[in-house]
Amino acid sequence: MVNITKKSNTLRIAVATATVKVSKQETIDAIEQRKIPKGDVFEFARAAGLFGVKKTSDVIPDCHPLPIEYTAITYEITGLTIIITVEVHTIYKTGVEVEAMHGASVTALTMYDMLKPIDKGVEIENIRLLKKSGGKSDLKNARFPEIKAAVVVCSDSVFENKAQDSSGKAIISRLRQWEIDVEKYEIVPDEVNIIRDKALELSNSGYQLVIFTGGTGLSPRDVTPEAISPLLDRNIEGIMETARSYGQERMPYAMLSRGVAGFRGETLVLTFPGSKSGVEESMDALFPQVLHLFKVVKGEKH
Repeated sequence: MVNITKKSNTLRIAVATATVKVSKQETIDAIEQRKIPKGDVFEFARAAGLFGVKKTSDVIPDCHPLPIEYTAITYEITGLTIIITVEVHTIYKTGVEVEAMHGASVTALTMYDMLKPIDKGVEIENIRLLKKSGGKSDLKNARFPEIKAAVVVCSDSVFENKAQDSSGKAIISRLRQWEIDVEKYEIVPDEVNIIRDKALELSNSGYQLVIFTGGTGLSPRDVTPEAISPLLDRNIEGIMETARSYGQERMPYAMLSRGVAGFRGETLVLTFPGSKSGVEESMDALFPQVLHLFKVVKGEKH
């Protein structure tokens, strides 16, 4: 199966449809009047469809087992056509579009099986996904080329050329996915005054997004939070809470990160861990959805 361990749980919804077409009005009448020999077609098919949704991962090899939080199966009769609609909800790391389509197909097959003794012309048509939402797929086409960004690496060893930077470069690479070009990339030592002055300089120069990496732990030289926190006009605790929660599910020491986030004027400042893996987890947890903040602060509708 595809690796989904980097994904985050979100509300995911999928709606699928299937069409069952009969050959005569008498069949529709028998369905509506509950006179089909095998039983109530709508109720039997609905029960089968519910099983189909829940059992999807048992019969589709690459589908992940996931919690089904809600399923609704409804019908609409138009002439000699019965339109089946299946809506499925989950809060999980991957979507439920296959579950919805599988439920629709099983519902349709059950109807076919129940109707074929009285109508040899029954056909199943157009099993398809009608819509889906949730997860980063909603933002997969989002691009933010207008954002002016800077990345600052806080590290004594990198500043002194005793080590190579990997975390800052990882941030720059990830930002390119959303067409954000980093105009400023700098390396500074773990000194409160230097980090603070760099943040002020970048904010005053019109940078909208400034990401610091390094110095968020608990060693004596980890001072990035002390430098940045007093500068923030508006703290956004939920940003780093989300990053820490995401990281904690993947390694036991993420809770020790002291990263902070917030706005200084119109500049969003984020402070990430200094390791490449810590940075990548923070980016996976927060982007691109955190970029929605730039629309919110401008008062744009969302």
